[in-house]
Amino acid sequence: MTIAYDKGFRSVYLLTADIVFVTKYRKKVINKDIHQRLATIFAEACSKWESSLLEFNGETDHVHLIIRYHPQVQLSKFIANLKTVSSRLIRKEFDDYLSKVYQKPVFWTGSYFVASCGGVTVEQLKKYVEQQATPK
Repeated sequence: MTIAYDKGFRSVYLLTADIVFVTKYRKKVINKDIHQRLATIFAEACSKWESSLLEFNGETDHVHLIIRYHPQVQLSKFIANLKTVSSRLIRKEFDDYLSKVYQKPVFWTGSYFVASCGGVTVEQLKKYVEQQATPK
């Protein structure tokens, strides 16, 4: 199995993150149409940030995104942008539906989950580092 690394001007990298957004008050408001629209919104936003959406799925009250991003991307700002853009567009396009659930213009909670992910486990990486030849 060959891993395809990304290449920059002075770097070679493979950065991926698992991101989870939860709806405000954990309301079960994500239906099929909203889910499909979110997939499109996130894919378009990722491309604007020179990133890619590798996987997207979710349930009625949360979504998971697996993204691949560039080292120059500040992950917290990128995530804030994903939440802001998706919330604004979903509230605008599904206002009739969402206004029955939310009294205020909200969609996501203020928090999020993010974890780095890659091709090896932490234990495998630790073992590799431990086996490095220490200079004598």
